[in-house]
Amino acid sequence: MIAQSEWKHDEVFEGKTESGNAVIIDADSAHTHGPSPMEMVLMALCSCTSVDVVSILKKKRQPLAGLTVSAVATQAAAPPRVFTRIKLTYAVRGKLSRKAVEDAVSLSKHKYCSVSLMLEKQAPVEYEIVYPDGEPEP
Repeated sequence: MIAQSEWKHDEVFEGKTESGNAVIIDADSAHTHGPSPMEMVLMALCSCTSVDVVSILKKKRQPLAGLTVSAVATQAAAPPRVFTRIKLTYAVRGKLSRKAVEDAVSLSKHKYCSVSLMLEKQAPVEYEIVYPDGEPEP
């Protein structure tokens, strides 16, 4: 896997991957041109675990109608401003089995999500599962 970052101007950079994708990253405190590097890390965490959960629920033939994963992180007060705590909230929609959802989230956290496993070496990653459409089947 290969990635690079090219300085564009001020505190704005363009990140590129070997697959040809690009994203603008803005290290300025206003983040007017794009997310900060640490916001990108949180987005990567949410995306990584989302991929796992969707895949696992599909394999379990669960009728998933929607999934949003949100992250709230606390950072150290002084540089390096590493994450010291991360909480994920999984908002899951569909007529699903609670056990299937809990198993999928647990498998992602403990076995499959490489981003979560890397971050957990620095900061605890906690989670909660919410069901906006009402309680699922047992």
